Amino acid sequence: MPDGGNPLEIDVNAHFIVWLIIPGIGLLYGGMARRKSALSLLFQSMMVAAVITFQWMFWGYTLAYSRTAGPFIGDFANFGMKNVMAAPSPGNPAIPEIVFCLYQLLFCVCTVQIVVGGAFERGRIIPSLVFGFWWATVVYCPIACWTWNANGWLYNLPSLDFAGGGPVHIASGWSALAYALVLGKRKMNPEDKTSRKPHNTSLVFIGTVFIWFGWFGFNGGSALNASLRSMVVVFNTNTAASTGILGWVLVDYIKKNRRFSIVGACEGAIAGLVGITPAAGYVSVWLAAVIGFLTAVVCALCSNVNEWLHIDEGMDVFKLHGIGGMVGSFLTGIFATKYISALDGVTVASGAIDGEGIQVGKQFAEITAISAYSFLVSCALLMIMKYIPGLHLRISDEAEEQGLDFDHFFDEAIGDWSLTHALQPKPTHHHETIVGESVVTSSSSEHPEENKIMGVKEWTKRIFQLLSLLQQLHFCKNNETTTGFRQDCRTPKKNMIKVAHTPVAVTVARSTVQPPAVLLLQKGSIVGGYTHPGRDVIELPPNADTNGNLLT
Repeated sequence: MPDGGNPLEIDVNAHFIVWLIIPGIGLLYGGMARRKSALSLLFQSMMVAAVITFQWMFWGYTLAYSRTAGPFIGDFANFGMKNVMAAPSPGNPAIPEIVFCLYQLLFCVCTVQIVVGGAFERGRIIPSLVFGFWWATVVYCPIACWTWNANGWLYNLPSLDFAGGGPVHIASGWSALAYALVLGKRKMNPEDKTSRKPHNTSLVFIGTVFIWFGWFGFNGGSALNASLRSMVVVFNTNTAASTGILGWVLVDYIKKNRRFSIVGACEGAIAGLVGITPAAGYVSVWLAAVIGFLTAVVCALCSNVNEWLHIDEGMDVFKLHGIGGMVGSFLTGIFATKYISALDGVTVASGAIDGEGIQVGKQFAEITAISAYSFLVSCALLMIMKYIPGLHLRISDEAEEQGLDFDHFFDEAIGDWSLTHALQPKPTHHHETIVGESVVTSSSSEHPEENKIMGVKEWTKRIFQLLSLLQQLHFCKNNETTTGFRQDCRTPKKNMIKVAHTPVAVTVARSTVQPPAVLLLQKGSIVGGYTHPGRDVIELPPNADTNGNLLT
């Protein structure tokens, strides 16, 4: 039978499945970023859910789904969740409106979370949340009204969008591109080959698994009933993700000299899911396989799109969601079949494959309108925020170099981050003293905490250096020149300075905050100490005066 089951039970269960996409995106983004910014993306996924939940309850739902909406945006009939309880929902009278409201809230949360990925590693968190609130208000809600509200202009055109190819993917892809454009490029060392690579492919894999599973509810629940059509939608979703992997891996295998990539496989699955989103309830399973494969291949071939556009959108949101959403929406106009759409007993929709070639033009109208609106409005919103005190979008250069995690958080994504960060090279003062035939080296950091983190090997080395210094000082105690300088007990080393001509004024470098002293070297004097090659700088121990005498 094409109809059966409890639609309320089906849709409630879909909520729980869709919710897994939220942490899935956080894990995916956290793994794709560099380690020093991973925690911020996990945190952001939770904060976006919190902020957008409030926005949706406050006015988001009514702007998108009020029954008295206009063709472009809703009114305030359901402002503050007014009359949203047991009334029949706009999507299916058999489902209470409160259930429908929650389901659509999760769509909005996922979409905003995708958008803020455009700011990764250089965007401030609080302004990104403010942007997410207003983006949902002026971009997502109007586009959702166009597409899914019975009064919307795209709904009545009609364009075919089963589960969000336009409002979710095309809109988020173009908006993320706008975010990256306004922020500007990351400050990276062009010679650092790891700066554009994911720091944790395991997180990427786990996040993709969560997203894939959540998409069964994302697409399957969009049928808003328990018909055979909803079951076909779930099957199509899995099929497109699978062929998406095959398509992307094939491109990688050819381009990367017969080598595989787990990140490429994950991106292929997501590209397939994006491509099938608008078409899931309109095509057969074999056409779903074609859509997933073609979408992934197109996205994989656009791997250099950031370089072509000269925009640093390093999370590939535009490539996967913007381009993938446009490809999927276009293919929906070609492959939509009346037989599949009619499986719920209500819907009748056809594409070019059924002789409705005009549907391709209608899909193109949807793609063009949503792309232009989301990109331009996002740019305008970001430019306005950029000049509001306290809402500047970008972190400082120093914070970007250290990483968002180190700058914004007191906890860590991985527990050894503070240790490894402390051991990174920092400005130090070096002191090398030649005594006898040995050279003793010591360093002091500008960061005291670094000096506390030393292993047994380092302590042992320093103890032996100290013992060697004491031994050589005792040996050379009575071998000082009349000028007060320590003379080498044996053969002068290459690091000693021998002044063979006129007296020379030499700057003495010190590790303290005292200004450098000027030392007058007499003809023929041999000075213990170290000078940088080609410079007139001598570094003496901290316990020596400006004449080179050791102080007791």
